Amino acid sequence: MARINIDGEQNVEVSIKIPSQKTPKEQLEIMEAYTKAHMESGGLDKAQRELACLRTIYPALFRTIEEGDLIAGRLDFLPIGFGCVTSIGGVGHYCVFHKLREFKQMLSDPRDLARVDRLYDYWQEWDVKTIYCQDVLNDTTTGRFIDCDYPLMATARLSGMMLNYKKLMRLGVGGLMKEIGARISALEAATDADRGSISFLQAALGTLELFQEVIRRQCQLARAAREGAGAARLRELQLMEADLEAIRENPPETFHQALQLLWLYALCAGAINYGRLDDALGTFLKEDLNQGRITQEEAYRYLKSLWSLIENRRTTVNGRIIVGGAGREDPEAGDIFTRICLRVCRDTRYVEPQFTLRLYRDTPQDILDMAYDCIAEGATYPTLYNDEVNIPAVEYGMRVNRSTAEQYVPFGCGEFVIQGKSVGTPNTLLNLLKLLNMAMNQGVDPMDGIYKAGPVKLASPGEYHSFEAFYNDYKRLLDYYFDLSTEAQYHSYEVMNREVSFLFTSILMDDCVGRGKALLDGGVEILGGTNETYGNINASDALYAVKTLVFEQGKYTLEQVSQALLTDFAENEAMRRALWRAPKYGNDHEACDNLANDLFEYVAKGIRRRGIDRGLGYYLIVISNNQTNTDWGHRTSASADGRKSGMFMNPANNPQGGAAKNGPTAVLNSLARFRARYHGGSVQNIKFTPRMMAEDREKIKALFRTYFKRGGCQLMVTVVEPGALEDAQKNPEKYPDLIVRVAGYSAVFVNLTKDVQDELLSRELYDEGI
Repeated sequence: MARINIDGEQNVEVSIKIPSQKTPKEQLEIMEAYTKAHMESGGLDKAQRELACLRTIYPALFRTIEEGDLIAGRLDFLPIGFGCVTSIGGVGHYCVFHKLREFKQMLSDPRDLARVDRLYDYWQEWDVKTIYCQDVLNDTTTGRFIDCDYPLMATARLSGMMLNYKKLMRLGVGGLMKEIGARISALEAATDADRGSISFLQAALGTLELFQEVIRRQCQLARAAREGAGAARLRELQLMEADLEAIRENPPETFHQALQLLWLYALCAGAINYGRLDDALGTFLKEDLNQGRITQEEAYRYLKSLWSLIENRRTTVNGRIIVGGAGREDPEAGDIFTRICLRVCRDTRYVEPQFTLRLYRDTPQDILDMAYDCIAEGATYPTLYNDEVNIPAVEYGMRVNRSTAEQYVPFGCGEFVIQGKSVGTPNTLLNLLKLLNMAMNQGVDPMDGIYKAGPVKLASPGEYHSFEAFYNDYKRLLDYYFDLSTEAQYHSYEVMNREVSFLFTSILMDDCVGRGKALLDGGVEILGGTNETYGNINASDALYAVKTLVFEQGKYTLEQVSQALLTDFAENEAMRRALWRAPKYGNDHEACDNLANDLFEYVAKGIRRRGIDRGLGYYLIVISNNQTNTDWGHRTSASADGRKSGMFMNPANNPQGGAAKNGPTAVLNSLARFRARYHGGSVQNIKFTPRMMAEDREKIKALFRTYFKRGGCQLMVTVVEPGALEDAQKNPEKYPDLIVRVAGYSAVFVNLTKDVQDELLSRELYDEGI
């Protein structure tokens, strides 16, 4: 048995998953077949073993085509299988143990229950994430995602796979197979043939043959769906089948074929973020429209079907579709695609896909206006990204040239990767506020009384005679955790690479085929990573309060503040109020914002330098949250910014709820002070009323233009009526479609837990005062 049991929640789940279409018996048989393939292929190399396992789930896991689907491809996932991310299963060869236990409750036959137990026991040794956790987790510094007792959380996953779909469109399945076959022949002809590369490429070829089987199965499902169909639906299904047959070998020739090919490949690859679809699909759409093959309304219906399919995957924080921005091959075609997407987004108002618009100097005015209309009507999309800031920032942060940086795309909660060229999964997370509270308590976490500072020896609060001395000791503790997180991030890739090749993703990531190497085995051009940081602003606000009230004004001693924090301000409410009234980030207070920026740059530069030294192409912090600011806040003690123990922490790069008092302009001025070149993505949320978006639209547009011009990198906007969120808490049945932006994702407000709702309610809602 494994030494560490990682049974339990492993990601944020807000959207309710759609149950498998398979019966419990069928699901059990598939999971047993997968397990048997894994057991019996132990003597093969990792790529061949992976292919053997993939053959047991594809095309078996595909669901039937539903009424209204204009694109084929619905896929179940089970507690055991193969994947890239925890949102739809797990990582590599995976077992989601708590899901397997839930599945067991669907069975009653004792023999079936015993079969599940055998699967559970086997995967305790072979689940890729478990193998990683055995190496990294411990009792003090490092816990698994999402165990919030620790200052550092670490996990193994391969999120944000933004594949090179343009290559897929250009070559088609048959062309990819020819390319791989030619590479195999060239290697075999070489006198110093690399048998490992040949084996990997042969497995990649087998993977594409399996993909062709998936397409054949979709043809069968399309034919089966014809039964009882009316004339109009019959034509749709006949087109679906004909286009499936066309793309099984050949590159797509029409918009519908391209959309179908991309969608099926993304499903098989486990890719839950899709990237710059306007660049991959726009030329097909433009040509079809020019040739009269389809109308605007038909294109709208195709994309609306895609939106529905993505929403049905229920990945919560993912589903990114990016449009707009510099670096597209055919901006005109991309803009045609974008305009239709904006209509779909406005009409559907789904929480997924996370529709994202990159802004640059050539963004057409009508697209900007459509985007603002969409936001004003409460869709929370598109999220807005500023190319004028982000492209040079990516160029510096990831150490790439301008043309490569132009292909940046945000995924998940806002982390950047380069489409088709980089891996940048956030497999580490740091709680800066918990670490600050430990620094004030000689390395002991006040929340549980456990020492978590490793070899870092910290003075007692009474021994610090200057703010600089205290701040420097906090930085020494941060340095120790930077080292831990860098090793944890790097090792996640080592473990995943040791176990699997991620064949589907490797095929469409530059330049795995050319190098004859799997994604994490030297195949991907840029191996990077990101570290999610939390409590950033709470920590800087707390530091500023200590600096001013303790070391400058002498109102309290650091020892007094520390003792008050240990008791959660019991009998020290006056101190808590004084700490809370100290200047806070988000009010355009220069000195307070400068300290926030100083902490940000120390953390960002320290993480980046260590990643590069370790051999990563880049390792950047990402300032986001996926409600982890709330979950981690529950396990973070009272802090010197006046925050009570267990209270949510600030969301991402934004002020703590209730701290921003000077209006939206002041908030955006504070946000713009952080230099984007040092991070790998940052989330900025702001809330307005519908009245303000309607009557003061031009003022808001001017506000956003100024923010972006001053260095703002990104903006997410929630539009909601005053009092609506409060009423929705009390009367959820009245608000089934009220969508809010949590941070790195949107959600139906009433589906969120009360503590997350409370954090959203604490954020300022602006109705005037620009």
